[in-house]
Amino acid sequence: MKRETLSWLAKSARFTQRFEDHIGQLCREMTVKRVAELNSLSWDQVWRMEKCSMRRLLEQHPPPQQLRIIGVDEISIHKGHTYAIVVADLDQKRPIWLGGQGRTEQDLELFFDAMGPQRCKTIELAVMDMWKPFRKSTLKHAPNAQIVYDKFHIMRHLTDALDQVRRSEYKRVNEKERRFIKGQRYTLLSHKSNLDSEGRRALMLLLKANKRIHKAYLLKESFGQLWDYNNPTWARKFFENWKSQLRWQRLKPFEKFAEMIERHWNGIISYCHPDHKVSLGFMEGLNNKIRVIQRRAYGIKDQEYLMLKVIASFIKEQKSG
Repeated sequence: MKRETLSWLAKSARFTQRFEDHIGQLCREMTVKRVAELNSLSWDQVWRMEKCSMRRLLEQHPPPQQLRIIGVDEISIHKGHTYAIVVADLDQKRPIWLGGQGRTEQDLELFFDAMGPQRCKTIELAVMDMWKPFRKSTLKHAPNAQIVYDKFHIMRHLTDALDQVRRSEYKRVNEKERRFIKGQRYTLLSHKSNLDSEGRRALMLLLKANKRIHKAYLLKESFGQLWDYNNPTWARKFFENWKSQLRWQRLKPFEKFAEMIERHWNGIISYCHPDHKVSLGFMEGLNNKIRVIQRRAYGIKDQEYLMLKVIASFIKEQKSG
């Protein structure tokens, strides 16, 4: 007896590929449970069909042979310190790999092994946070890559420094002054444009009541100008001027932040090169989208499923017809 292979039949031999792809498209908008109910299928059947559909989609849309700019970030998989790494093609603005069991040098090496040495040689820029294992692995496997540190991660460190100043001032001042600081963490750390009229009024009162917090707030707001410079020399002058404002201010968290910037200056200043002006916001948006996908896939602990879901969600949907 012989069994004929039919190209239009899915590997499971229970459904056609067309039906599997239809189920995959529905799963982009609905939960697996809801798709199963609408199509009189079991949860397991829908889950398997969606995975098969996404695998085919990824095979049809592999990473480009010329990987000019990549973004590297970590994502939290489960509660606690369980991480995976996500890598995106910042030219095409889509993730191309998700994997690893942590955020070590060896975890990122899995990405470079998957891409192959020829593709890795085409990488010119690698945007990442200031995590040393990421930098070491990238310089080892992508010899032509210039490291660019992600502005959003750096500004997060600065926001943390501002919050430390807020907490230390709350402990230092008397009860009368504390009432201006208490409960104002969100007000102080938010962008001014995101505050309503009451929030802006509370911010003004806080800054007027505490000179040290006021100075820290102004320093935090002004630091973002660093990424507007196209000339490294002028960027350095700006940073030196910014750093000089810390003298006699007794802002220890900001002094530590300035020391961190000094240690990572080359990776920060590389963004000021005119050819290195890449979209730094994409990785931040990607992280937010991954969190949404994780919430929708609550209870599914299959990391391959998460990888497929994240990468497939950025591939233009194929219409079934």
